[in-house]
Amino acid sequence: MDVVSSGQACGAAVTGVDLSQPLSDTVVADIRAAWLEHHVLAFPDQRLTDDDLERFTLYFGPFGEDPFIAPLPGREHVLAIRREADERAPLFAENWHTDWSFQEHPPQGTCLYGIAIPPTGGDTLYANQHAALDAMPAKLRGKIDGKMAIHSAKNAYAPDGTYGEADAAKGRSMDIRPSNEAEATQLHAIIRKHPETGREGLYSCIGYIAGIEGMSQEDALPLLMELYEWQTRDAFVYRHRWQPNMLVMWDNRSVLHRATGGYEGHARLLHRTTIGSA
Repeated sequence: MDVVSSGQACGAAVTGVDLSQPLSDTVVADIRAAWLEHHVLAFPDQRLTDDDLERFTLYFGPFGEDPFIAPLPGREHVLAIRREADERAPLFAENWHTDWSFQEHPPQGTCLYGIAIPPTGGDTLYANQHAALDAMPAKLRGKIDGKMAIHSAKNAYAPDGTYGEADAAKGRSMDIRPSNEAEATQLHAIIRKHPETGREGLYSCIGYIAGIEGMSQEDALPLLMELYEWQTRDAFVYRHRWQPNMLVMWDNRSVLHRATGGYEGHARLLHRTTIGSA
């Protein structure tokens, strides 16, 4: 197995391993070590079925719970991240976020396998939140140190949210299921230690953070925007370019991510699983 850094803020390419076959404990340990170091791993030239994708996911933890998006028919843990060539609905997941941070026990990571990849556009951006904290000015850190963020899915998945009832009328191909359950809230520290490496980092951003415990919205929202602008600076970002038959896994405890467009007139399909909390 060969691991080559992207040379950017995070990310590495992994070759020399066939993920369509069962992996030894040693190989799994090597992949996890590389994952913890680089936060985002790309495995090119992998021919995977959904069974293979599920088996690979379970090497790193249990399946996570994926609310508000229906799984593939006949599957419980595989989602289709789909966009048709003529689709006019707003791009899915275009805002910076970390997956499902509004849960009590958010997922460790996400696996995404490229099936139909457009010839141009569709890159995924990842922002290294350890690097963002390391470089943060002391004045900004002082404003957030010890603060607990209020996380919620309401802005995205409530009936009146971005992917709510009005969105369904725009012809979106993904099977999104908005719900009043998105109104629930959960507290997480803005600065926290990675549970495996112990390295401090920033956790999530204003996409799923609705406020800060003990602060008025009048005070909290400007601070969250100031933090967001810092977290997503180009210096902390890795731009991932997709290829067909490529699997990417990322550590939601270490990075933010967002989708990009630029592939109008081309269909795009990826299958996704979630690595749940250990």
